Amino acid sequence: MRALLPMTAALMLIGCASSTMEAARNGQPSARLDSQKAPELVAQCIQFSWQEESRFGVDASGYLETRKGGGLTVYTREAESFVDVYPQAGGTRVDYYARKNDMVALQRKAAAATCL
Repeated sequence: MRALLPMTAALMLIGCASSTMEAARNGQPSARLDSQKAPELVAQCIQFSWQEESRFGVDASGYLETRKGGGLTVYTREAESFVDVYPQAGGTRVDYYARKNDMVALQRKAAAATCL
């Protein structure tokens, strides 16, 4: 019973993040970036850079999942920022989304750009 409560809470958070991301995808990304690297390498690099506590402190989070329609998504807690990473001819396309245009969002975009 005790193990069920944390699992239920985790699934609820994933559901909330997913609906937030789908709503954002209906609009334009905050930035579109291109890379010559493989999508998996770019996504893993972004995930690790967003988990860097020295840069993001307690907000350091980065979760990686495969998209149903293809590609990968890296997102933060509550999907404040996320990227969709897609293969394209000659490399990778990264669509960056942020709920706010604040300093943390700009730092996350810069961290993602270092992975290209």
